[in-house]
Amino acid sequence: MTKAQRKKKDFVGASLAKTSLKTLRGKLITFEGIEGSGKSTHARLLAREIRAKGHEVIEVREPGGTRLGEAIRLLLSRKGDAETMCAQAELLLFMASRAQLVQTVILPALRRGAHVICDRFSDSTAAYQGYARGCNLKLIAKINTFAVQGISADMTILLDIDPGAGFKRLQSRNRRQGTEKDRIESEGMAFHKRVRSGYLALAKKMPRRFSVVNADRPVKKVHADIWKAVRNVLERRSQQYA
Repeated sequence: MTKAQRKKKDFVGASLAKTSLKTLRGKLITFEGIEGSGKSTHARLLAREIRAKGHEVIEVREPGGTRLGEAIRLLLSRKGDAETMCAQAELLLFMASRAQLVQTVILPALRRGAHVICDRFSDSTAAYQGYARGCNLKLIAKINTFAVQGISADMTILLDIDPGAGFKRLQSRNRRQGTEKDRIESEGMAFHKRVRSGYLALAKKMPRRFSVVNADRPVKKVHADIWKAVRNVLERRSQQYA
């Protein structure tokens, strides 16, 4: 191993050493899914339910959640620029936003025992930049481990819906809000089908962490299934610290 390689290894190791998973008393619950699957709606409903049980809940989104992250979000969502963003730049911008969010918001909350609900997290990068854009999944995993300092979601709710149905919802939302599709939402249907397939592949690989919920149903029914899955995770954590 060369001197440069040892230095790089030491740098990555030092970053990961900052986080001892044993010190994280809260739970990190993430919502994933294609556009129009209802992530934001159900993240809010779940946060309200958990707060009603007397727990502190922090709600965040990706990209965003910090001043730096929100600035990056604008770069990533903006379309119509003369310069096309390459997949590598897109990937690293998402990672930069995530790194800042983990360091300044998520880790402090988990350490004090708060539960964090995140609208998108690491699996989004694997699905969008990996499965859909074609970036190397192993490389994505390595960069992500560095960015999140070794933490991962305790539970991931995958809201699964056919892309066609999801985009009908998206169009209705945009009409109500007077907004247009952002840069990634404007990708073709084939792209979003690859994203969905990627998510389902991830869920198949990690069935203990993922809970796949049929999102093409009324909100109340979807929320009931989400709460049933999440409640079991929270009850296990409460027993652990009883």
